[in-house]
Formats: sequence, structure tokens, C-alpha cells
Amino acid sequence: MSPPPPPIRPPPLPGNFGPPPPPSGWDKAKKFLAPLGVVGVLLLKFGAKLKFIIIPVAKFFPVILKTGGTMILSIGAYAMMWGVWFAVGFVLLIFIHELGHLLAARKCGLKVGAPVFIPFMGAIIALKEAPRNAWIEAQVGIGGPMLGTLGAAVCEMIHLATGYQLFRALAYSGFFLNLFNLAPVGFLDGGRIVTALSPWLWVVGFAVVLGLTIAHPNFILILILIFSAPRLFSLFRRKSEAERRYFEVTPGQRATMAIMYFGLIALLVIGMQISHIPRETLAGR
Repeated sequence: MSPPPPPIRPPPLPGNFGPPPPPSGWDKAKKFLAPLGVVGVLLLKFGAKLKFIIIPVAKFFPVILKTGGTMILSIGAYAMMWGVWFAVGFVLLIFIHELGHLLAARKCGLKVGAPVFIPFMGAIIALKEAPRNAWIEAQVGIGGPMLGTLGAAVCEMIHLATGYQLFRALAYSGFFLNLFNLAPVGFLDGGRIVTALSPWLWVVGFAVVLGLTIAHPNFILILILIFSAPRLFSLFRRKSEAERRYFEVTPGQRATMAIMYFGLIALLVIGMQISHIPRETLAGR
């Protein structure tokens, strides 16, 4: 038997290929974009299920930013003077007051903007359309002090239940804030309310605020006088037929608003008396 043939060896390969070629720009892009693509697929998958949550939040995000942002600024400003917790409670009382205006305006069919807070000036809610008559204007005007008074009363009840003086201080501040806003001056809530009673009450309110400004000069009081002056001067010029119709209210509407207005003033005065903290009590703390 002849011996087996020797095994056939493959030809030798080159011994040195050199370093591997560097990855191209496309390879780097694919490596970077691949995880993002996975995330995108997941977002598309779950986004359809969450669209009923995401869309409303995105729609109201500017409103949340405008109201929430200005609230935080106001809290910061008040906190520098009165402390954080009082500032939080005070701004919330202002928010409740403005919420009363918003609800009253919506009830009357008016479009309104979100509250915007201005440190040391309170807050405003812009009406996107003017009230059609004095009766509607008065309802929107009294809505804020009514709900604001309720908010202050809740603070007083919390104080009575807990004995925590902070809530009594907030109650007194809330009662005073809403009572001050009922002054029958064109720029304040009271000025809007008395349009359904008699616009000539603006003269009385203007005189009272002017007297306070002279006795106790204050930047806010001066602003109130400045912004209230145009409406006061309108009493002494000739009115168009549309302007005269604006102030027409029924006797029943006038009586209803008078009871609500003067009754609310009485309640606020009583609330301030109840929630007043004597100076000697504060000195002893």
C-alpha cells in the first residue's frame, strides 16, 4: 500500500493588513441616532395613548406659566416683608378674589383672560369683551369681593379651630383687602358695582380716596386716583344714546345690587372686628 499523499496546505495569507479603517461620518451618525430612533418609536407608540393628556396641558401651558409665574414673583416680593407662609396665604387670598371675578364673568357670558399678579398691586383679570350694560358690570365687580370674603372667613375658621395666629392675620388682611376694593371709585371693584346704583357715587369714592391720599400719601392711592379720573370726568360730559342705555337698570336689579353691596360692606367690617389682633397681643409674642 502506498503512503497517503501529504496534506495540501492553503496558501499563506499576507501577514500584515494594517490598522482597521476609521469609522466614517455616516457610521458615527448611525451609532448616535440609533438610540434616538428607539426613543422616538416609543414616544410615537405611547404618545397616541397620552394625547388626551398632553394636548390639554400644552394648550394651557402659556396660561399656567403666566398665572403661576406671576404668583411666584408676588410671593417672593411679599415674603421679603412678611415671611414666606404669610406671603403664600396672602397671594392665595388674592387668587380667590380674582377667581370670583372670573366665575362671575363666565356666568354672564363674557370671555376673560387668566389672572396676572402684580406685586403690591394685587392682580388683574382682563375682560376680552366689554360688559353689555351696567348690571353685568356690577355682577362681575361684586363677584371678586364675595368670593374673597368667603376665603377670608375660611382663614378665620381655621384659626378658631387650630389657634394658629397666622390664619387670623390672613383673615384680617383678606377682610380689609376686599373692603378696600369696595370703595366706589371707578378703578376699583366698588366703582364697577355702583354703576348699577348711581354712577354719581364715583364722586363720593374719589373724594374719600383723595382725602386718604392727602392724609397718608401712598403710591397705590395716587395710581387709583389717576386711573379713576377718566371715568369720573365722563359724568360731566354729554353722553350718547348708547352710553345712556348702558346705565339703564331695572328697580329690582338696583335694589338687589344695593343689598348685596352694602350688606357685603357690613359683613367685612364685622369680619375685621372679629379677626383684629390687638397690638398688645402682638407685643407680648
